[in-house]
Amino acid sequence: MIKHAPIASLLFLSSLYVLPAYAGDFASCVIKLKETAHEQGLSRDTIDNTLAKVKYVSRVIELDKKQPEFSQTFDNYFSKRVTDWRVKEGRRLLKENRPLLNELSHKYGVPPQYLMAFWGLETNFGSYKGKMPVLDSLATLACDPRRSKYFTGELMKALKLKEEYQFESSQMVGSWAGAMGHTQFMPSAYAKYAVDGDGDGKADLWNSTTDALTSAANFLNQLGWQRNERWGREVKLPNDFSYKYLGKNMAQPLAVWAKLGVTKSDEAALSTPDMSAALYLPAGHTGPAFLGYKNFDVIMRWNRSEFYAIAVGHLADRINGGVSLAVKPPKQDNLSRARVKSLQAKLNEKGFEVGKPDGVMGTNSKTGLRAFQLSVGLVADGFPSEATFKALGVI
Repeated sequence: MIKHAPIASLLFLSSLYVLPAYAGDFASCVIKLKETAHEQGLSRDTIDNTLAKVKYVSRVIELDKKQPEFSQTFDNYFSKRVTDWRVKEGRRLLKENRPLLNELSHKYGVPPQYLMAFWGLETNFGSYKGKMPVLDSLATLACDPRRSKYFTGELMKALKLKEEYQFESSQMVGSWAGAMGHTQFMPSAYAKYAVDGDGDGKADLWNSTTDALTSAANFLNQLGWQRNERWGREVKLPNDFSYKYLGKNMAQPLAVWAKLGVTKSDEAALSTPDMSAALYLPAGHTGPAFLGYKNFDVIMRWNRSEFYAIAVGHLADRINGGVSLAVKPPKQDNLSRARVKSLQAKLNEKGFEVGKPDGVMGTNSKTGLRAFQLSVGLVADGFPSEATFKALGVI
């Protein structure tokens, strides 16, 4: 019988966690963190015997600056994640866990293949959950100015989880960013969405597959998963496509996409129920094209990366018996943040305002880039191709 973990006492507003500005070292920061922990009602034992002993991990900061969703090309990212092994293993585990997965699908509305896809991408189906001490990682990031507020909140939640469930610090291992267990929940997600699926009185995302998959289904359901709807699909664009509507902010009804000549990847006509979809070109107009539905946006709330959402959706399709992409992603060199910053600066100089250069091709950058591409007669796909760099004068 599935029952929810006692999480009500763990929920508190992240807006309360504001780490004051400081100019000291890590030890000085930990003093501030101890003050915050005391203000939030953590026990003296937790503060003195756990928080006071956290260590700075320089590797965490290095990895934070090299997140693959923002530095790799789609081909490099996708090919390493949607693999034949993950498809085969996902199918095997789907069959092995079918009774549980069917129960979760009925209760939460999330089809089994999606839970397998998340599980596979996050931890290779539980075979690698991360080895970095979560509390050390979170303390390190909380003491880094870039996102200190967010990670201070996550650290406080992790300490609350430790108190509530009596976890040992040595058990609390995970990713460099503090994500934990089979499904790599951040502490805030753990506190809010973890479910005791096996009925032993504890939501244990490290050691219980049942708890982890049940929690993932609950998480997706609470994020707004649309029952009986796909994530999206690969599509084929007509040769004369104008690229007028691109990205989440330019979603259109499926009937509009059909009128524009967009078909399924096998050139069959799109079905046109009363649904909207956004068009994504992760590798530009020479690569595969995808329409993302509401569930694509839900996946993006799990991990705010279009690459990740496409990988989850396609892996789920493959696990469920689907075929490989009709259009293979083209080989492209990874983009350095420095080069993207130069591109953004050039766009600003030329009057295509994209905001402060940060080295990440976000919505504003893609919109400004499309406008520039139109102005010089390039295909306006919002993709930073070599032809676009050359036209901008970026080496």
